[in-house]
Amino acid sequence: MDQRSRVSSVDSLGPNDEDMPYSDDETDDELDEPQPKNTEQNRINQETEDKQGPVKKEGTWKVKANDRRFCELPEFQKKSFLWFKKSKYSGNSIRTYKYNPITFLPLNLIDQFKRAANAYFLALLILQVIPQISTLPWYTTLVPLILVLGITAIKDLVDDIARHRMDNEINNRSCDVLQDGRFQSYKWKDVQVGDIVRLKKNDFIPADILLLSTSEPNSLCYVETAELDGETNLKFKLGLKVTHEELQTEQQLSDYDAMIECEEPNNRLDKFTGTMMWRNDSYSLDLSNILLRGCTVRNTDISHAMVIFAGADTKIMKNGGKTRFKRTNIDRLMNYMVYTIFFLLILIAAGLAIGHTFWQEQIGSKAWYLNDGSSENSTYRGFITFWGYLIVLNTMVPISLYVSVEVIRLGQSHFINWDLQMYYEDKDTPAKARTTTLNEQLGQIEYIFSDKTGTLTQNIMAFKKCTINGKTYGNPCNADGVSLDSINPVDFSWNKYAEGKFQFYDHSLPLCIKKGEDLHAMEFFRLLALCHTVMVEENSGQLVYQAASPDEGALVMAARNFGFVFLSRSQNTITISEMGLEKTYEVIAILDFNSDRKRMSIILKLADGTIRLYCKGADTVIYERLHPESENKETTQTELDIFANETLRTLCLCYKDISDEEFSTWAAKHKDARIAVTDREAALDKVYEEIETNLLLIGATAIEDKLQDGVPETISNLAKADIKIWVLTGDKKETAENIGYACQLLTDETQIHYGEDVNVLLRTRQQNSRNTEGTQLVKSNAKEPYFTDGGIHALVITGSWLNEILYEKKKRKRKLKLRLPTPKTKEEQTQQQQSKLKEERAKEERQSHFVDMACECSAVICCRVTPKQKAMVVSLVKKCKKAITLSIGDGANDVNMIKTADIGVGISGQEGMQAVMSSDYAFAQFRYLERLLLVHGRWSYIRMCKFLRYFFYKNFAFTLVHFWYSFFSGYSARTAYEDWFITLYNVLYSSLPVLLVGLLDQDVNDKLSLRFPKLYVPGQEGQLFNYKNFFISLFHGVYTSLIVFFIPYGAFLQTMGQDGEAPSDYQSFAVTTASSLIIIVNLQISLNTSYWTFLNAFSVFGSIAIYFGIMFDIHSAGIHVIFPSYFTFTGAAPNALRQPYLWLTIILTVGISLMPVIAVHFLYKTIWPSEGDKVQRNRKTYEADEAPKKKPSALRRGATSRRSAYAFSHQQGYADLIASGQSIRKRPSAGRPSVLRETE
Repeated sequence: MDQRSRVSSVDSLGPNDEDMPYSDDETDDELDEPQPKNTEQNRINQETEDKQGPVKKEGTWKVKANDRRFCELPEFQKKSFLWFKKSKYSGNSIRTYKYNPITFLPLNLIDQFKRAANAYFLALLILQVIPQISTLPWYTTLVPLILVLGITAIKDLVDDIARHRMDNEINNRSCDVLQDGRFQSYKWKDVQVGDIVRLKKNDFIPADILLLSTSEPNSLCYVETAELDGETNLKFKLGLKVTHEELQTEQQLSDYDAMIECEEPNNRLDKFTGTMMWRNDSYSLDLSNILLRGCTVRNTDISHAMVIFAGADTKIMKNGGKTRFKRTNIDRLMNYMVYTIFFLLILIAAGLAIGHTFWQEQIGSKAWYLNDGSSENSTYRGFITFWGYLIVLNTMVPISLYVSVEVIRLGQSHFINWDLQMYYEDKDTPAKARTTTLNEQLGQIEYIFSDKTGTLTQNIMAFKKCTINGKTYGNPCNADGVSLDSINPVDFSWNKYAEGKFQFYDHSLPLCIKKGEDLHAMEFFRLLALCHTVMVEENSGQLVYQAASPDEGALVMAARNFGFVFLSRSQNTITISEMGLEKTYEVIAILDFNSDRKRMSIILKLADGTIRLYCKGADTVIYERLHPESENKETTQTELDIFANETLRTLCLCYKDISDEEFSTWAAKHKDARIAVTDREAALDKVYEEIETNLLLIGATAIEDKLQDGVPETISNLAKADIKIWVLTGDKKETAENIGYACQLLTDETQIHYGEDVNVLLRTRQQNSRNTEGTQLVKSNAKEPYFTDGGIHALVITGSWLNEILYEKKKRKRKLKLRLPTPKTKEEQTQQQQSKLKEERAKEERQSHFVDMACECSAVICCRVTPKQKAMVVSLVKKCKKAITLSIGDGANDVNMIKTADIGVGISGQEGMQAVMSSDYAFAQFRYLERLLLVHGRWSYIRMCKFLRYFFYKNFAFTLVHFWYSFFSGYSARTAYEDWFITLYNVLYSSLPVLLVGLLDQDVNDKLSLRFPKLYVPGQEGQLFNYKNFFISLFHGVYTSLIVFFIPYGAFLQTMGQDGEAPSDYQSFAVTTASSLIIIVNLQISLNTSYWTFLNAFSVFGSIAIYFGIMFDIHSAGIHVIFPSYFTFTGAAPNALRQPYLWLTIILTVGISLMPVIAVHFLYKTIWPSEGDKVQRNRKTYEADEAPKKKPSALRRGATSRRSAYAFSHQQGYADLIASGQSIRKRPSAGRPSVLRETE
């Protein structure tokens, strides 16, 4: 079997939980595999290749230093458009904008006319220009269409200008580029592949660059990768020895002419392979030599580097994923409803056209007084009438609907931006709605996918508690160890090295240290000050630690505050200050951390010649290596359980003294292992195991991985709203699991299922499905739950297991070589196709089963996953559950996930802006997500649904009056209203009240929305806007149109006015129906309004007043004189509305129309109230009560499960870096306060 084939987890050990799986672009070298032996085929291939000459190796990226013209060579050109070619090497400018000044108007119009409604109204406008067809003036369609296109274009322009500004801000950053023999300031956008750049401390890295030399020893460079992965701890990079020695001056860098051959641009953040060819020699390159765009240089004064990948080719940009056009479910549903309306419109127009054909034959052609002099036959007249009715009834598809929706969304976005309760004062960061098209989707979220580092956590570690020799410290106590109710931080002012932000509340431990009587406590902090790989530098007289992980930094900082201060280190010594006495220890060996060992050790020689080993590590591995007679094991274990249940990260400390003979024997084995050619790491681990035995326990530390404020409460409240939260992180399994407990996704009652368990369950389910295939048991088997015990379950799965479970194999990039296919029969080809289809079905079935299982769990944590796997998990849930998803993250490794989800949220702050730039919404703290969804999302959804239901209703009520009128007008496509009323109905007379409802309405206030998360559920189920609601609005509109037409029609049949004249003319009838309709639709929105303000009341009564005011103006004689052909209802309104009989008719029409609606509202709110109705009914009672206090989580001191997560983000290799002396700079003699020096 192929070595890269999927391995069965049952028949093997399965994937390694610590490995980050390959998941995306892979280099040809990785994918080259031995081909199946086929002698004859190989011979044919070889002969073909020999005839064609040597085959050029494809897929190799070549860069020549200090040579910009090299990238323009013909061999590096690629076709861009038609016959035009351009270099395959990208420039360094990035572009996220969509338009430029030239393309804005045409492209924006093209985009807008892709909307079916806009294209439909453009076609209507063209029809209205044709005199034979037009039944309405052209301006009745042109005015609303221009309004819609203009407002949407302005919104798109504002959004694109913001993107232009952000792009310009990045592209116009400056850096030093070597040109003409000296460094000159260039903008980022002008940097090219092959350029030599100079970076200074705290500079952003402009491209993916090869580190050549730095001002540090051995060209060491520290970088912060927060924008890539959200982690703020420093990573180190190294230049090659040859470039460090040869490339320090401008002249040397100018003469540098190396050729770099490396992998093609890809999105693998954790891998790079390449070769540098210089001066007839080759040097291998890997990720440790590469600085990636998006990182920041720290603690390194000067760095020189060469640009390898620029702009769109950089790994951070490759990780961005494809930008997807996101639309809400309501948008899709609204489009389908518009298509439904359009279909009904065609049916109605066709029916009325047929009616007109028959009417013309039987009545129209025989009535001399209806003769219009035209010679067309009835069929042609019917055809013309069909188009006429399409124009008359076009308001069934309301063009103003779209512009109103855009206005409402824009307003909702501003409300999010203006919300002070989502403003983070510490960093002056407000919430930002970066899109205006997805607000109502926030009220329908079913699944949240969250990153961990920087999203749920602050990535800040704090030393909280410890247990030393069986005694626990850390709870608030006075100097005598008596517990205190009040919290009073310890005063560390006695220690000149103390760090001001360090907080500790147990006053007995500092007193114990100052007395120096407890040798175990002294040894405890001595171990913390000595056993680590932290590096130190002095800055303005202050010690600055550079830690490989936040854990190590927190432990060394704790030792520093308690008087054991790490001062400096060399290749074979380490110097600390112990309560003011400076001591230097000889370092014999550092036994480095790795993910399998989960511990690190250091072997020191003391002043008296004693050789001592200090070790710290995860409790699960330390307890296995303790001496049988080591003291306080049970007591410490009990305290570890308590720490773990408080979601603190535990770490055990121990030591042993080593005899000279034992050490000599071990040192020889250690030397052999270090120079082993094969399996060096395994050999070293074996040697480390031999010395790390019979250890004596000193105690344990408890570190808090600080969650962001309010994370547990936010997750708890979102869970009550039936929102499922999945954590997708690149961190280790233990770390991710520990955070799961900290944020209450996991509890001690939760039964956790790991990758191997899931694999077995899914395999069993799939096997059962195959066994029952073809029977009726298949469906029932698929719906059968995976967990039948009724308990709380959770999945914790690593990226390797995820690939294993989902049958995800690596992509294969085949080289472009001529390979003649082996001839196959049709039977073999059919068999192969069937086999592929079977594999695809099995894969889809497996993925569906996995999602079903995961959805049965209360929590899902995927750890050690790649950016692509994060996006894959989101896509799976969207595909299998048809659910609305939200992704939230803070780093570049979250961008793909953010773009894949229906809603993407970026956490803004110190972690960088890459995630924010790709997000739909951004804010500074995870806790604001609760308010974004349960308040703004829910309100937006309710408002939009209420707006759409009412909008469809009022347009049906308005348009169908023409339908009823056609039965009494010979189906002649004549309108029941005046032309100007038709033009202004949706623009002025009925738009403002419904707009304000869409902007301001709320059934309950924000506090009650947060207090009762169940109010969110109707949005997830789509209860407030669906086809049922649509047809209710349709039938309601039909009913209103019937009342509006037939009651005035009946009243006008045999009527006599006060002046003895009959007011039953067409114009008086049009005024009466229009007046009745305006009053009805404006009072109807009043019945639907839950939250009344002055603006709402003013809009309702103001709209009615505006209608009457404008109507009297356009019916006046003065305007008729000026525009006689456009204003033909001269005196109609004054003449009709002076008749009391018509006012009685209007009042009767309004009453009969609204009374059934009032009755239905009453029945629903009293007999079938919704959850929202119940809360609204008791709103004043709830508002008077204080919100219920949250119960503190119970601390189960009897629990036996320890959760250790040593080395939060620790990297292997720091010990080798220290031992090699590459990281050591000369120790400054000035700047640090003088201390008494004593060499032990």
